[in-house]
Amino acid sequence: MNAPERVIKMYAAREAIHPRETQGHFTRLRWLCVWLTQIAFYAAPWLQWNGRQALLFDLAARKFYIFGLVLWPQDFIYLAVLLIICAYSLFLVTAVAGRAWCGFACPQTVYTEIFLWLERRWEGPRSARLRLDKQGLTLDKAWRRGGKHLSWGLVGLWTGFTFVGYFTPIRMLSQLQFGPWEWFWVLFYSFATYGNAGWLREQVCRYMCPYARFQSSMFDRDTLIVTYDAQRGEPRVPMGKEGGSCIDCSMCVQVCPAGIDIRKGLQYECISCAVCIDACDGVMDKIGRPRGLIHYATGSGKVASWKKVLRPRILIYSAILWLIIAAFGAALWMRTPLKLDVLRDRGAMGREVEDGAIENVYRLQIMNTTEQPHRYRITVSGLDTLAPVTADVVSVGATETLAVPLRLRVEADRGQKGSNHIDIALTALDDPALHVQEQAVFIVPRR
Repeated sequence: MNAPERVIKMYAAREAIHPRETQGHFTRLRWLCVWLTQIAFYAAPWLQWNGRQALLFDLAARKFYIFGLVLWPQDFIYLAVLLIICAYSLFLVTAVAGRAWCGFACPQTVYTEIFLWLERRWEGPRSARLRLDKQGLTLDKAWRRGGKHLSWGLVGLWTGFTFVGYFTPIRMLSQLQFGPWEWFWVLFYSFATYGNAGWLREQVCRYMCPYARFQSSMFDRDTLIVTYDAQRGEPRVPMGKEGGSCIDCSMCVQVCPAGIDIRKGLQYECISCAVCIDACDGVMDKIGRPRGLIHYATGSGKVASWKKVLRPRILIYSAILWLIIAAFGAALWMRTPLKLDVLRDRGAMGREVEDGAIENVYRLQIMNTTEQPHRYRITVSGLDTLAPVTADVVSVGATETLAVPLRLRVEADRGQKGSNHIDIALTALDDPALHVQEQAVFIVPRR
């Protein structure tokens, strides 16, 4: 008789984490971040500016509307710098306070907190949820679980709808006037929100997010992290016995959304949400002992202070960040909302017309990035008697690109044989500040 095969599991089974609800300073701060981020996220697509959506990234039309600013593909550098500013700010926050972004403002954390709140409303506190996990299928369990997943699905659908509303006009979406691709992305992001915040939760932070893996490279000995004071807390003894301040109540573990024990030291799963500080402080208040058994401290174990926060490294990082922001703002302020590209007609390099005059043909690509129509005058310089043959005034609509043919002539025996550098300028008739100039080449044929 053959021996039964031994099955070796490569991965440990996931244990469901049911964080206990807690109260305290950091918990209130987290909920403030939840409210601020979600009000901004859900409300921003509905804001109007000049009769259109204030924030709209119209990929089909290749235009990004950011309140009074309209960015085109040629302005990609501004979006790149904006992303650099966001990334640099995240690194700066990490150098100061560890994974504070993860614990308070990361979308995964925010939506997990919202979904946990819904779970508590349907299934009750932590002890009730644990009992519900162990009991078999009953009408009460089906009703509670069904209601929870329905509410999760509705929040996910609302989130997916809002997210797509940043790329397709949200008023059009609200009237169901959109195609299959919009349907696909609404459902895709709805399912992603439902799955990540409802089912995966801490698994996203633990296994999927790369930030948890390289965060330590931004830490130093003065970075603030959530720390357990082992010198004060050990040895752990039950209440009423001689020993450390920690009574081994495990409240810090029960409230942790990542399911870790902060008393074991810094762990990469820790998102610095600080709910363990609130839970421990609450226990210390009840047993009449000083708060701060779990607290924010530096990596070297020193108590947090402004001197440690405002250290030279952080001041230099902050100065660099503000310089980048100032340069970015200045570049936007001085940006000319009028663009001109000059393309030569490759089929006719230069030709002789009546009276021996020389003619060159160009195509002007005029881009009006303002939200008002303008009339522009075309002027040329660089050669004696150089003048346009075609109309020298063109009208371009708001946020419109227009291709305009331009024929230029010089009289006979003007300019040198071969290439001659000229300038083609464009000026708005109603606003002389809207002015742009480009160089071009005028070809005089060699006889």
